[in-house]
Amino acid sequence: MGILRIFSSTMARISAFRSYQIVLLLAAALAVVAFYYFGSERHNFSSTTKRIKQTQASHNANRNDADLSVDTVEAVEDRAWRTGPGRVQYYHALMMFTKVDKSRGLQEKFEVAMRSMAKHGSFLEEEMLVLHFVSDESSKELGEKMLPNLLLGASFQYEVVFHDVAALTEKLFPIVEAMQKHFSAGSGAYYSDAIFFLSVAMHRIMPADLKRIVQLDLDLKYRSNIRDLFQEFHRFPPGAVIGIAREMQPVYRHTFWQYRKENPKSKVGEPPPDGQPGFNSGVMLLDLEAMRHSALYNQLLEPGRVASLAEQYHFRGHLGDQDFFTMIGMEHPELFSVLPCGWNRQLCTWWRDHGYGDIFQLYYHCEGPVHIYHGNCNTPIPDD
Repeated sequence: MGILRIFSSTMARISAFRSYQIVLLLAAALAVVAFYYFGSERHNFSSTTKRIKQTQASHNANRNDADLSVDTVEAVEDRAWRTGPGRVQYYHALMMFTKVDKSRGLQEKFEVAMRSMAKHGSFLEEEMLVLHFVSDESSKELGEKMLPNLLLGASFQYEVVFHDVAALTEKLFPIVEAMQKHFSAGSGAYYSDAIFFLSVAMHRIMPADLKRIVQLDLDLKYRSNIRDLFQEFHRFPPGAVIGIAREMQPVYRHTFWQYRKENPKSKVGEPPPDGQPGFNSGVMLLDLEAMRHSALYNQLLEPGRVASLAEQYHFRGHLGDQDFFTMIGMEHPELFSVLPCGWNRQLCTWWRDHGYGDIFQLYYHCEGPVHIYHGNCNTPIPDD
């Protein structure tokens, strides 16, 4: 009997050990399935992108645990761009990020922008800020190294998507080639210049599921929650497709000199609130869905319409998309929702010292709170 009890006890231990092994094997199998299932989710639509995903700070005290992964996808996942019950609300912001690796000045501006955005930014738990960067490969590598530290203190969830500048330029060039000769610094339509018209035709090259996006210059300093900027979409009047602030220098008073001479009663180039001073593209809200459905806006992209308006206004610019929006805004102001100057408080004073000192303040004056400083023409931004 003693031998039987010992044998029985031994067999029980072996059975228990095998059961434990089976449980471990099942757990490992489930982990593998979960890894491939959740790891297959995609947030990007560029052919080759790097995603930097961080959980909300209140749920993750250690911000160095960023999930860095390389995604290669050709299509857009519905959940990345649509919202609904139980889904994340996505806010999209895009910045040009080319040749940053070669310029210490651009790197410093980028640091100021990202740190101030992280400092003042605040989103709800079910919201996600998606930062899009149009970049060359070298700048992309630099951005991937800088961003985790620059956004270290952010109290919101965010993702980062890098778009290849060459791929976007290839898509843009056929659409904007004809307008480049009117609004580019060089003579003629240069292939590389096409990227400076990205905002003009973004609605045609981005996925249909991407409804709205904010485009921002790098030389900005945020003094308010960037989430509040997205609320300006809700203030668009009927027919408006783009939100943009007025130009705060008399640059277009100068550019439209011939038209103004021929039309002395025109408000073109005149200061606000009653004049048409033109626009500044440092901060733009692009309602891509509205742009896609606006017959008027898409007609204005046609080469014949661009050439006709440029001839009508004797217009020759060098500021890319800003010039295009300014010109069509003179003819069709209903396409634009004018942002309060505080959302793009431009600091450049170049024209004050170049012939327009007597009227400069009429353009430069800005009442109300400053939400975003814009250090255009390399103007220093206040430290406050």
